Amino acid sequence: MSQFKKATSRRSTSTWNRLGLSLALGVALFTPLSWGGEVVDRVVTTINGHVVLQSDWEQEIALEALSNGRDPDSFTSDERKAALNRLIDQELLREQVRPTQPPPADQVAARVAEVRKLQLDCPTDESWHAKLQRYGLTQSALEKHFADQIQLMKSVEDRLRPSIQIDPRAVESYYHDQLLPEMKKAGNRTTPLSDVFGRIKDLLAEKKMNELLTGWLASLRSASHIPTPESSAAERNP
Repeated sequence: MSQFKKATSRRSTSTWNRLGLSLALGVALFTPLSWGGEVVDRVVTTINGHVVLQSDWEQEIALEALSNGRDPDSFTSDERKAALNRLIDQELLREQVRPTQPPPADQVAARVAEVRKLQLDCPTDESWHAKLQRYGLTQSALEKHFADQIQLMKSVEDRLRPSIQIDPRAVESYYHDQLLPEMKKAGNRTTPLSDVFGRIKDLLAEKKMNELLTGWLASLRSASHIPTPESSAAERNP
């Protein structure tokens, strides 16, 4: 069963990763860049009229760096572009679902606790808050970030999940064609289909959710005007 549990875990987090929902949302989370005491910020792109600032982009990277124990300055050009794309995807989805219900406070607290637990160099509240400050964040900002992502994810699932129907034959096919060979290869005891039917069904539903989300985002992007930093610069300097 260990192979199945690993596969289920990977699949259950894939939608979150596709949206970048473990990362930052909102301008207020990050302190704008400053040089010599002067605040410096600029428009990076727009999404159907919604402005994305340089500080939004840097904040997205800062929160990913904090969550993965990295220095924000270590991010490559491709990683920075991926962070910007996540911001774009998030805004496109917000335009469609317009989240209104606040997320449960215990879920927000649990997500913050997960990130803090990874910071082995922050055993005290003082060291934790000092680290947040180094990344341009605060405790309240981090809480807002996770509240926003949980709220958006719930709204997206509410929109997509009713259209997902999993045929029992698909569950049986997954069991015989994928799960059984994996269990045998790992030397694990064979588990009856009846014991894992529900979990396989959830796994396939999550896979379908990812497919629907990918297609939806592609459609939203094709119908939107989203200049990239490179194209914006070219427009300014023909």
